[in-house]
Amino acid sequence: MVKAAHSRDTTPGTTSGTIPGTPSRTRILVAGGGYVGMYTAIRLQQQLRRELERGEVEIVVVSPAPYMTYQPFLPEAAAGSISPRHVVVPLRRVLYRCKIVIGEVRSVDHAKRTAAFTTLASEEEGAGAVPIGYHELVLAPGSISRTLPVPGLAEYAIGFKTVEEAIGLRNHVIEQMDIASSTREPALRDAALTFVVVGGGYAGVEALAELEDMARYATRYYHNIKPADLKWILVEASDRILPEVGEAMGTYAIRELRARNIDVRLGTRLDSCENRVAALSDGSRMPTRTVVWTAGVKPAPVLAATDLPLNEHGRLRCTAELTVEGVGHAWSAGDAAAVPDVTAEEPGTVCAPNAQHAVRQTKVLAENIVASLRGQPLKTYAHKYVGSVASLGLHKGVAHVYGRKLKGYPAWLMHRAYHLSRMPTFNRKARILAEWTLAGLFKREIVSLGSLEHPRAEFELAAGAVPSRPLARRHEDPPMSERERRRRQAPPTRPGPSAASAAAPGSDAPGEPRAAHRGRSGGERTRTDPDPGAEPGTADPAVSVVGHTGRVTIGGHAASAE
Repeated sequence: MVKAAHSRDTTPGTTSGTIPGTPSRTRILVAGGGYVGMYTAIRLQQQLRRELERGEVEIVVVSPAPYMTYQPFLPEAAAGSISPRHVVVPLRRVLYRCKIVIGEVRSVDHAKRTAAFTTLASEEEGAGAVPIGYHELVLAPGSISRTLPVPGLAEYAIGFKTVEEAIGLRNHVIEQMDIASSTREPALRDAALTFVVVGGGYAGVEALAELEDMARYATRYYHNIKPADLKWILVEASDRILPEVGEAMGTYAIRELRARNIDVRLGTRLDSCENRVAALSDGSRMPTRTVVWTAGVKPAPVLAATDLPLNEHGRLRCTAELTVEGVGHAWSAGDAAAVPDVTAEEPGTVCAPNAQHAVRQTKVLAENIVASLRGQPLKTYAHKYVGSVASLGLHKGVAHVYGRKLKGYPAWLMHRAYHLSRMPTFNRKARILAEWTLAGLFKREIVSLGSLEHPRAEFELAAGAVPSRPLARRHEDPPMSERERRRRQAPPTRPGPSAASAAAPGSDAPGEPRAAHRGRSGGERTRTDPDPGAEPGTADPAVSVVGHTGRVTIGGHAASAE
């Protein structure tokens, strides 16, 4: 039997069970469909099954995406070892007793027990944020990439936190190899084969290691690219990488990466990546078409739009019972929560925002919410950090678990076994295990499906329309070669004066001239997307479609649909 959780704290002007926007039954609002949000909702629907069937409780999950991404497997998804579909878990399948709303919580007024969220239809409806009332709140929006005011970062870099970024980065790396193989300009070739990864934590090191493995393997299928031609640079501001695995294992990881011709630069920062030139704090400058930013995360912005207490880092102040400090009926865990580490010797220590704690916090969180609804005492979350594992590519890794240090193949095997055990649902576990087995029997896939970024391009061309430009791929605009600069400075083929035509040739700012179309030899037809007001005949390599080849060029590089 569920006791009225809101009977202890009623909203001013209302009686118990009559909070505006909520039914008489207890509504649990889960804000976020990541690991914490999904697993908390799974355990709640299991433990409150009878109450849900009787209609005494309802669980509403508001998530920006209809799936949960298991981020530790993103590097393997980017390298092609795992299908990207199998590193995500569909929320509607596993949360079959919950109400799923695909949207994003924008603000929370906990004093009034209301939250405001937007959905995919909000913009077209023009109604703005939709309010929803609740009795119990689980705030688990996760985190976002922490960026710095580095010139050119927003325009040219890409993160590595979502499955979309992992797929895009894989396609991008292979496309750069295609460009390097086909170009006759040494400067463009060098820029295409230079890859800069910023951040020496788990995400940066594992992404770099897996992608370098994949790219080195792919060179065997290119007649004019050798593994030595690839330049991989890891930039880390501190004096070590992978601090979670300990200093000794971090040093071993550096030695292993450098043995693979990877340039590891410690105590170095990225000062600028404007004009596709990576300028580092050690004074070096390198033309590159690829900058991957993995330099940490920060709490989701929605936390600042609540009336709940935050710490100096922007995370929710929580108790060891996973309640928000000083507030009733509000709960949190994972990246968004600063949970006291009761096992630490030093007072005031909080649990690190990592998967190891998040996995265990969800169990205590769900049990405490159920206990609160039933008027039972709450449990204290206590977990002593056991260590970490990290992959350095296929059959290579480092681990520091329960005081024991592992490296090489045993560490890599432990990394896979641990994360497979933590992957939600038996369905996904079985699929990933099957893919690993098949990967050991067959050759690695090196196909690039860059056309996924703009799937309607071929049809738009066939229908006589100008393919629309995918704005999300602006970071892949190429550096301008001298040949392209001369071509842009050539007189226009057709008259068409406009204000935009006065812009400087070669400029890459929004609103400047974009190409209309240009013919090629060999029967290929190319059409590129003009910006409004662009002068006809001023070509831009940003977006083009080559008719019969099935190749879409996005940001000046070919997206092969082999």
